Amino acid sequence: MEPKKDIRRDVESNAGRAENCSIRVMIVDDSLTVRTVFSRLVESDPALEVASTASNAERAIAILRDKPVDVVLLDLEMPGMGGLEALPTILKTAERAKVLVVSSLTEDGAEHTVTALSMGAADTMLKPRPGGFDDAYRACLLEKIKALGGAESKARREAGKTSAIASPSGQAKTPEVIAIGASTGGIHALNILLRGLPPQFDLPILVTQHLPSSFIPVFARQVEMAAARKTVIAEDGVLIRRGEIAIATGHSHMVIKRQGSDLVARAAAEPAKSGCRPSVDPMLTSLAENLDGRALAVILSGMGRDGCDGAADLVKAGGAVIAQDAETSAVWGMPGAVAKAGLTSAVLPPEGLLEEILERSGVAAWK
Repeated sequence: MEPKKDIRRDVESNAGRAENCSIRVMIVDDSLTVRTVFSRLVESDPALEVASTASNAERAIAILRDKPVDVVLLDLEMPGMGGLEALPTILKTAERAKVLVVSSLTEDGAEHTVTALSMGAADTMLKPRPGGFDDAYRACLLEKIKALGGAESKARREAGKTSAIASPSGQAKTPEVIAIGASTGGIHALNILLRGLPPQFDLPILVTQHLPSSFIPVFARQVEMAAARKTVIAEDGVLIRRGEIAIATGHSHMVIKRQGSDLVARAAAEPAKSGCRPSVDPMLTSLAENLDGRALAVILSGMGRDGCDGAADLVKAGGAVIAQDAETSAVWGMPGAVAKAGLTSAVLPPEGLLEEILERSGVAAWK
């Protein structure tokens, strides 16, 4: 019989790879078993390093004061100071680190998870039950860690170059609708935008955010609180009204149709090229086709390139696209894709995007 592998020895034997590892990971969880399993998963990739582990939030904060990390895997439910309570201090202490919430609460406690995302956590992932740490889970986890701590670092170093690829020619049409697309890290930026809108701003706002279906009702409630305006989930047939926000469902794309003088949301479930559901592309393409391009698209932080094809359709129809910059994005995938394709009129941090929205909508005087 093959002897059991010594997990601690495996982890320690990889410590010597630290010099060659570009992504340093901290694991914060009160369960020794979970910390050990996550350490094994992280150390299985030669590009990653477990820089430190902590059994509680207080210990994690103390370590972060002296030891730099790139990605923090954070449990939300822990004795003493919970992960949610500790999150602001963690983000302040480790300014350059990205937080990936990995907790059993990410499914059953969507309220806590969406709150963590709005506070600045970059992404979330369910902590599986025993036996659920399979190859698919490992692949997904490592992909998220690499996106948050790896390629994005290079994007931030090149952040100063983005302005050179952010100026399509031509005068965009005055928008009738603001359409926002976001994924990893996007909820934090979205909250900055919505909280900054003046009460008089009454253009309808459409939001497609990559989230599980079970999170959408909680997300909609939190958006309504942040924006101080009515927010609806864009089920099939929902009217798009001025002064309101419509959120794409987690199980279908939001497309917009004209119905007489009204705008109506339609649910589309066919696969999108990006592989996402909901996808930003169908939303933007529908605005190009049914509003004659009279829309302003805002692409926020996110993995992949969802929104790029729809943005191309919108710009061709006379609309405009603005995107979050690399420096403030958790992952400069989606906004980077539209910027590098030459589709953006501006690439800015969230506060700058808010200024653009107001100016392009003709309400800059209301700031």
